[in-house]
Amino acid sequence: MTTAKQLSDPSCLFCKIAAGNIPSRKVYDDDELYAFHDIAPWAPVHFLIIPRMHIASMASLDDSHSQLMGRIMTLAPRLALQEGCEPYPTGGFRIVCNNGAQGGQEVHHLHVHVMGGPRPWSRG
Repeated sequence: MTTAKQLSDPSCLFCKIAAGNIPSRKVYDDDELYAFHDIAPWAPVHFLIIPRMHIASMASLDDSHSQLMGRIMTLAPRLALQEGCEPYPTGGFRIVCNNGAQGGQEVHHLHVHVMGGPRPWSRG
């Protein structure tokens, strides 16, 4: 069982990716956040942004995570352009954060999908 403020979960796939123990195609990396390409992309541009700290889901967030979530949301547009999305308003991207089993969350480590590029997409 993991807690909302656990630094790392040794059994978590995304903790292993952020630690460099499982290979990924890196998009961005700093002390708090890691971004990498999705292994089964739904769109021409599809990457995930994760906190390095193990946070199980959006439902696990509290006020102490406000700055971290703000960083994720302000980083997403910059990385979307860097990875090939066209600029707003004619271009754009989608941000998706699945939460819990009924919300479609498959990996229980908070992650934000950033998807964009010319349509049609394979899904979404």
